[in-house]
Amino acid sequence: MSRTLRLLITGGGTGGHTYPALTTLAAVQRRQVPHDVLWVGTAGGLEARITAEHGIPFKAITTGKLRRRPNLRELGTNIADVFRIPVGVFQAIGHAARFLPDVVLSTGGYVAVPIGVAAKLIRRPLVMHEQTTVVGLANRILSRLATRIALSHESSLDHLPASARARAVVTGNPIRPELLQGNRAAAYDLFGLTFEVPLIYVTGGAQGSKQINTLIAEILPRLLEHAQVVHQCGPAWIEQMRAVALPPELADRYHPVPYVGSELADLFAAADVVISRSGAGTVSELTAIGRPSVLIPLIPTGGDEQRKNARYLAEAGAARALLEPHPTGEMLLAELMPLLADPELRHTMGQAAGKLGRVDAADALCDLLLETAGYGAPGSR
Repeated sequence: MSRTLRLLITGGGTGGHTYPALTTLAAVQRRQVPHDVLWVGTAGGLEARITAEHGIPFKAITTGKLRRRPNLRELGTNIADVFRIPVGVFQAIGHAARFLPDVVLSTGGYVAVPIGVAAKLIRRPLVMHEQTTVVGLANRILSRLATRIALSHESSLDHLPASARARAVVTGNPIRPELLQGNRAAAYDLFGLTFEVPLIYVTGGAQGSKQINTLIAEILPRLLEHAQVVHQCGPAWIEQMRAVALPPELADRYHPVPYVGSELADLFAAADVVISRSGAGTVSELTAIGRPSVLIPLIPTGGDEQRKNARYLAEAGAARALLEPHPTGEMLLAELMPLLADPELRHTMGQAAGKLGRVDAADALCDLLLETAGYGAPGSR
């Protein structure tokens, strides 16, 4: 390609918005497309740190969040955000007008709205990507402005405004390609695991989850009679989880760790069952690798998205889900025991999960970006 692609990326605040954009940019780079990139986000968001780590040019703007059901404690913050939003829009217009992108990729979060407005005002095509099964408030706004809309799930079409559905395509949610290349034996060697009983991988995210950790501690002595557990509990919980009283003959089946990094792909490859939250990124990873899971949604979240994600997988036979606001250890054990006792059930659930996954999501979104930017048109190469 002789023409340099000018790509403006916006989105962030959390990993669920940041990593799909980063993974899609990596797909553009794998195509060896000549490109200039600018990422616009917030100074305090995860995207600021991630772009610095990867050497991606970054500009910060001011933004605010309008809460759909503010309480009195949030009233002052809401009022302040009313004034921050137009400031962010003017900043976004300035950055976009100076950069003049061929295409804008928005992966969500409230920082994406000002850039979406700017793209519309300077007449630059906008590709909006939605990670969740539902469509968040920011993306419902952007869907009216977007040139193309990329969805992670077919069911998300029903959550778009009717006028936007013709511009939508299901690409899936990009996941890091290295997660598909795990080595089961490497995980068994690293943690000193046995082939005698199934392996459960428990994660509450990088910082751990108080709810999940508490549930695991409650049932752990009984659980270890039927399984071995690698538990990413978070740095703040590691000593407490190491101190859980266990029968001496079963203690070596429990492996709490504060954080899981590069070994995640190997753990996914080795795990017979995963216990986790049901955020968009996690759901995309579990379906891409085809792993059965027991999902414990974080409640509440915006739009109750985690519970809807969990229900989506459960109804497809790809997971079991604890949808109650306050699940108990007994409920978790009741969901786990049939899976631990029946390898065929685990296999069937894994296959159902795999049918929902899109391992080519990053490439599909990359194709959509290039097409929207004009690289698919005659004479553009």
